Amino acid sequence: MIENGAVLPMFYLPPVEYFTELNIYNPDFIIEKHEHFPKQTYRNRANIYSPDGMLTLVVPVVKGSKVHTPVKDVKISYDFRWQRLHWMSLEGCYRRSAYFEYYEDEFAIFYETKEQFLFDFNEKLLRLILNLLKIKTTLKFTTTYEEEYADLKDLRKTIHPKKPSAYPQKTYYQLFEDRHGFIKNLSIIDLLFNQGPQSINYL
Repeated sequence: MIENGAVLPMFYLPPVEYFTELNIYNPDFIIEKHEHFPKQTYRNRANIYSPDGMLTLVVPVVKGSKVHTPVKDVKISYDFRWQRLHWMSLEGCYRRSAYFEYYEDEFAIFYETKEQFLFDFNEKLLRLILNLLKIKTTLKFTTTYEEEYADLKDLRKTIHPKKPSAYPQKTYYQLFEDRHGFIKNLSIIDLLFNQGPQSINYL
């Protein structure tokens, strides 16, 4: 058992706080793979900064992916063209940011190919983001579900879109902050598209 580490959930384009925690506990963190899929969490949603303020992008999951489906078995639904919607939203929100074009091609592919399982989709995105942030680590996953961990910081329920974050985030330049001010703890892509290679120094 890892001591003084952390257990993290697997999120879609996780918020900045997630990578701050990951960086603190690297390499002593594991990612939860066997929990039951909780609804309305960052596991299938991400918040970005639009001209109108915060915009939530949701990856739809196949009906029946309710509370009793293990997160690794949750399938992505393609009943409507959510990939096109997400990509148009990312372009609309970040096309004018300093580094969108720098990273554009690497993210675009995720909105052109159809991954079957949400966990696999999120994992591939996470690996890309870690690579772009230049965070060197090896991803390790839980092998069973544990209700509690005595010697790990449990972040599976603490980083949540419905809970106010206690994360003490310092500001960085955001494209539309002159309209709505600084919005904290958005998806890591907000930081990446605005700060580029400087993102790791920020974290």
